[in-house]
Amino acid sequence: MRRSLQSLEKNGIPLRIALVGAGSMGLGVGLQIRETPGLSLVAVADIDVSKAEAAAALYREKPFARNLQKGWCPSGPTVLKDIIPFLQLSSGKIDVLVEATNTVSYASRASIEALEKKINVVLMNAEVDALLGPLLHKVASENGVMITSDAGDQHGVLMRMVEEISMWGFRPVMAGNIKGFLNRYATASSLIEEARIRNLNPVQCAAYTDGTKLNIEMALVSSATGMEPFCRGMEGPRADDVNQVLEKFDFNRYHEKGVVDYILGATPGGGVYVVGYCSDPVQMSYLNYYKMGRGPFYLFYRPYHLCHLETPRAIAKLCLQKRAMLEPVYGQPSVVIAFAKRELKKDDEIKGGIGSDYFYGLIERKETAGAINSIPIALIEPEDGKPYRMKRYVPKDGVVTFDDLEIPDSELLNLYYKQQQLLKNCDPSSNGLSVYPD
Repeated sequence: MRRSLQSLEKNGIPLRIALVGAGSMGLGVGLQIRETPGLSLVAVADIDVSKAEAAAALYREKPFARNLQKGWCPSGPTVLKDIIPFLQLSSGKIDVLVEATNTVSYASRASIEALEKKINVVLMNAEVDALLGPLLHKVASENGVMITSDAGDQHGVLMRMVEEISMWGFRPVMAGNIKGFLNRYATASSLIEEARIRNLNPVQCAAYTDGTKLNIEMALVSSATGMEPFCRGMEGPRADDVNQVLEKFDFNRYHEKGVVDYILGATPGGGVYVVGYCSDPVQMSYLNYYKMGRGPFYLFYRPYHLCHLETPRAIAKLCLQKRAMLEPVYGQPSVVIAFAKRELKKDDEIKGGIGSDYFYGLIERKETAGAINSIPIALIEPEDGKPYRMKRYVPKDGVVTFDDLEIPDSELLNLYYKQQQLLKNCDPSSNGLSVYPD
């Protein structure tokens, strides 16, 4: 891919990228597109136009001199508040939309608009990916383009690892995340200083701290591998080091498809791991020689994930190899449902979902989540200052259901129900080749 990208740059025909969302991650994407040959940032949008301008300014430092005569983007990206009107006029002029907002409703509209205009999509936005992934992939297929999860977030990195050990002949038993700190009841207001230090939105920081983002990432791995959580919210034992994984879990309890899970507080912080099973005596002898242990369970880990630095891999893989980093070939075997962060009373006004003062999200098997009529946390997104309303009392740590919370009719809700119908009609194959009906 590197040589192909270098060739595109040399010939003055780079892949044309539009970016929506110029917060912490979006700003990094603008920087990395500047640093990667063969990529051109043609537009960047953010509701805060000053942030879009900052990302564009970073990108404009790319040395264009040798390519000015080729006519590609000599003046730098177009700066916008709303990417959707730009997409409507840009069919054939953009190769990839990178969606990096922290919205769900707007992200779904922007992604669908891009796909219907024959523009590929890379989702840095794990929330819309987890809620509407199967539907978005269906729209992409219908329009002859592709959509993928990002390469640099934990779920994208884990998929590369799962694919690799599967190619070696190992059976993946666990795909795991390494979570540094967890406080289910974290709020944006309690994390203002921490968010400032990390250059994050406080609501986004709360979603990381309360574990919702972790659960969403592992639900995405579940959709791509068929692995499910062993229990609601996963087991998540404490560990000092990733190498303790083989001591902390009883792998003989898990079914053939394996499970998604995490360890808490271990080093290396920011890493991910996969456990594979191999019982071939000859192979086990080699692995012991390679200092991987006596088996039959073997630990493989990556001590980092680099978010925006790895986004160009997802872009290049999509455009040059016509392959997604991660796609929901198993539909949604796991969903992330809402739990009350505090006591919620009838008629309480709800002004936020993910990362709010009201809810945290835990992964649950789809059958169980459906049986209790639970609400996916990514579906709770009051817009335009219009709060939702509690229909009845829910205790702290209680599951929030459609009977508890009034969710007004909206485009996002209609898309969710459309996807539910799609998944009801699909026939997931045992080998995960396709979940979509012909």
